[in-house]
Formats: sequence, C-alpha cells, structure tokens
Amino acid sequence: MNGEREVHEEFEARLKAYEGRPAAATGVGRDPVNEPMIRHWCEAMGDTNPAYTGPDAIAPPTMLQAWTMAGLSRRPERTAAYDELLGLLDESGHDAVVATDCEQEYLRPLRPGDEVTFDSVIESVSGRKTTKLGTGYFVTTRTDIRAGGELAGTHRFRILKYAPARRPKASDAPKELRPRPVVNRDNAGFWEGVARHELLIQRCTGCGTLRFPWLPGCNSCGGLEWDTVEASGEGTVYSYVVMHHPPFPAFTASDHAAAAAGPFAVGLIELAEGVRIISNVVGVPYDEVRVGMPVRLCFRQYDDELVLPVFREGTR
Repeated sequence: MNGEREVHEEFEARLKAYEGRPAAATGVGRDPVNEPMIRHWCEAMGDTNPAYTGPDAIAPPTMLQAWTMAGLSRRPERTAAYDELLGLLDESGHDAVVATDCEQEYLRPLRPGDEVTFDSVIESVSGRKTTKLGTGYFVTTRTDIRAGGELAGTHRFRILKYAPARRPKASDAPKELRPRPVVNRDNAGFWEGVARHELLIQRCTGCGTLRFPWLPGCNSCGGLEWDTVEASGEGTVYSYVVMHHPPFPAFTASDHAAAAAGPFAVGLIELAEGVRIISNVVGVPYDEVRVGMPVRLCFRQYDDELVLPVFREGTR
C-alpha cells in the first residue's frame, strides 16, 4: 500500500508542476465589444434591462466569455504545456473528459468599442478524486479578460479528466433515477406547484412583469414583492437541441420508462404568457421537433417522488 501511495503522490506532483503555466496563447477578441452582439444576446436571453441599450450602454456581465471565443472556424490556441498536461493524464488512463463548472468575476463593465485581450493559465490541478463517473483529476484554467489594459473580469473553467468507472452488467444494475431538481428558498413555490400539476409563473406586484425562472427580485423594476399566475399550458418551440451523448438510462428515447437511453429533444418553450421554460419535448420523435411547433403542457411522473412539466406536440 505504501508503494502504491508513493506512486500516486509522485504522479500528482508531476501534475501540480503545471500549475501557473500558460494554458492558451495571449489572445485578442475577434471583434470589439459591440451593440449588435449585445442586442442578439439580450434577445436570446429575454433580458430587457435598459442598462444594455442607449448611448451609455454596457455589455451584460454574463457575456464576458463571448468576447474571447474563437468561433467555429478557428481552434483556440492551446499551449504545449496544457497539451502535455492532458497527454499525461491520457497516458495514465484518465482519458475521458467532462466539463464540470465555470466561475466568473466581474470587475468593470465592458462598453461598445472596448478592445478585449485575454490570457489563460493552468490555475490548479486537484488531487485524485473519486466520482460517479470514475476516478480522476479536476483541472481548472483561469482566463483574465482586459480592456484597455485594465482587468475587466476573470473566467474560470473546470474539467474532470477521469478513468471511466466500470459499469455493472445491465442485469445487475439498479434502475437509474432521473436527477433531482435543486430546490431552494427562491424556487420552492414553483416545485410545490408542479407537485399539484400547476405551472406557476412569478408576477411582480409592482410593475406586473412576468418572470421565469423564479428569481428573488424583478429584473424590470427591482421590486421584491410578487405573486403567481398559472400558465395556460399553451406554447411553441422557440429553440431546441437534441442530446445524443453521453447516454444516460434515466433519460429515455420514448414515452416508455423501459426504453433504452437514446437521443432526446430539449426545447426552449415560449409560453403563451410570453416567458420561456426549458423542458423535454415528448410524444414526438426527436428528429421531428421543429422551431415554431405548437406544444402543450403535461406533467409526467418519472418515479414515486419525481414529477416534471414536459411538453407534447399540439394544442389543447
């Protein structure tokens, strides 16, 4: 056991040696911060905050990474050090990867016309971790974004490089449960409504603005008081994606709980009330889902505890 521990400690020391080394070449944003991209972002997000329009407009802080992205036609320029680190993990059997989370810090607003530069470093490599996916290491990169030489924000991106855990035989494996939603004090009322087969939308009692998902305050007037209205259940597919990978038995390709895992459609549904909700589109083959398709709300019981709102093709 001591010998095995020493091997792991030596390997982790090799990984730790990459901390602080550049992860990507210093870059320049493909475009200056600009009003058209801000407008497209706000339209896609349904964000009507007046701070993002007019002569004194700023860019939404959550757009921070958008100004650094290389685009579909260019591959980000990773450094040799970062490739070496990933190669070392691959060679040791940690050849699977999954993005786990990101963190952003906003230090100053970006405004139309700002020229963005950025650089990225390998901030940390964790010790060995055991997860449901398998045993591996979390690798965190930190990208500093600047405008006019001044630090505007920081973006941390974390991946898990892991050796996939061996899966039990299908005959021995327990039934996979669908992941549970995170319920907190801000959204508990929504999930209580779902349990009653009601889709509740928050309404600001100050200005009457509807909002979804549930938030502690109003984006339009800043008011903290609210009540709810029940959605009619009518809607249309505003946008959608088809999930192919990774396969997960708890998400099924058809309406039958016993079906094998496969592709399924996740839709951004625009409700008749004007707000949008992300949910599964069911009762229709995933490759027949289309933008603009009319859908109607229904509630599906996935197991003894879990009920979720989903949408079927058609109207009431």
